[in-house]
Amino acid sequence: MVNFGKVLASDQLEEWKEYYINYKMMKKKVKQYVQQTQDGGRNHEQVLKEFSRMLDEQIEKVVLFLLTQQGHLASRLEKLGQQRAILTEHSDISQVSQVREAYRQVGLDLVKLLRFVDMNATGIRKILKKFDKRFGYRFTDYYVSTRANHPYSQLQPIFKQVGIVAVAGALTRNLASLQDHQGSFISIYDHPSITLKDPVIEQINNSVQKLTHSTTFLTFLGQHAMIIPEDVQTSSEDLVDDQSYHFMSLMLNLVNTFLYMVNTYIIVPTADDYSVSLGAAATVCGVIIGSMAVAQVFSSVYFSAWSNRSYFRPLVFSSIMLFSGNVLYALAYDLNSLTVLILGRLLCGLGSARAVNRRYISDCVPLKIRLKASAGFVSASALGMACGPALAGLLQTEFKIYAVTFNQNTLPGWIMSLAWVGNLIWLWISFKEPDHFAKENAVNTQSSDSGHGRNDNLEGGLAQPLLTEAKERQGENADNNENDPKESHKAATSIAAAYRLLTPSVKVSS
Repeated sequence: MVNFGKVLASDQLEEWKEYYINYKMMKKKVKQYVQQTQDGGRNHEQVLKEFSRMLDEQIEKVVLFLLTQQGHLASRLEKLGQQRAILTEHSDISQVSQVREAYRQVGLDLVKLLRFVDMNATGIRKILKKFDKRFGYRFTDYYVSTRANHPYSQLQPIFKQVGIVAVAGALTRNLASLQDHQGSFISIYDHPSITLKDPVIEQINNSVQKLTHSTTFLTFLGQHAMIIPEDVQTSSEDLVDDQSYHFMSLMLNLVNTFLYMVNTYIIVPTADDYSVSLGAAATVCGVIIGSMAVAQVFSSVYFSAWSNRSYFRPLVFSSIMLFSGNVLYALAYDLNSLTVLILGRLLCGLGSARAVNRRYISDCVPLKIRLKASAGFVSASALGMACGPALAGLLQTEFKIYAVTFNQNTLPGWIMSLAWVGNLIWLWISFKEPDHFAKENAVNTQSSDSGHGRNDNLEGGLAQPLLTEAKERQGENADNNENDPKESHKAATSIAAAYRLLTPSVKVSS
């Protein structure tokens, strides 16, 4: 997995490189502090004072540069405002277009500044978290409370963003006034219902909305040592999700859920008759039905871990396993083998990708429709449970093709095997792997020749950063062995953990 230090190095803007926090240097300092305190060369009080001073200097560097850039943006907006004022008297469509494009360029530069803040805010949070972990106490609580609540706080410009909000407001108002190319100047303040359909403004508005929500927790930060509450999802993360969201891939996950539940319950009406026809007691039907659920516990372990790297491959594997299991279930009648019957059901259970389906909704569906997607997951499960036994009732027939028997006992297996073949073909044609996996692989390739930073996987985070890009997911993946509060983002590592994955609902809102 890619650690945050490498993500910071690859994502930072070259022209602003010297103004980012020196995360690599601070991480080395923390390691040195640990060694020095263990050797007796420094006491904890000395370490706290020196680390606080170092972090103060890094934050000051970021804040002063942030204020400088805000001033540049404000100056450009002032000049554009003068040009726009001239257009009120002498409207010229070409000039309106030029001014509008100039405003958009300011907006793009503002997005760059937001990304700058994103990386630095994340770095501050992570280095505090690392310091706490290495020394075993909550220095973050002290540092955030004393800095955020001080009259001369330098954390406020990073985490509250008053200046950026003002710039964003000016951009939105002026672009809205130029929207129709005709000099019909409409104020967003007089008409709050006006929605400006501009890609740059939509990006900025998403960020500002989330930032405004996050600032209400500043008092909470100092009390609980959290940079933002753990359930707040960030604006640029939502933006990335909007860009990479693929409706057909979501549908394929819901179809997988539906077919799996049909597969589970389609045998219920005939399981006792099937077991009797193979020379077993009717009560063995309980073993036949339950074996699929037992195998599902084990499948959740490897599917959950697999979904850290891909969604497409686990779903393909699931379809193949379920196809094979259903074929064995159907052939058990002609083979007169109860063992083959139960083995088929076990293979079906080992093909359960419900953990993948839930995680796809949690990770890859935009926040604004995640509630609907979660409801779709529940509905698909319930519909499958209902359709399974109903479909079995329609299969009351018997015939042979060559030496293969088709009757009420075997047809559920044959029908479901065909369904999974169709699902596999649809999956292969239409599923789109989420962008963050491709980007993670690219960053991994770029950093593969680096032989140090092995211990970076110890690094962790408290929920999500103030702002984040898609690649931030890579940095978060490097922190999996810390206590991440989002259970849906963790791979199951034991049978007990896998069992818990079978029942909880997806987090659908922040």
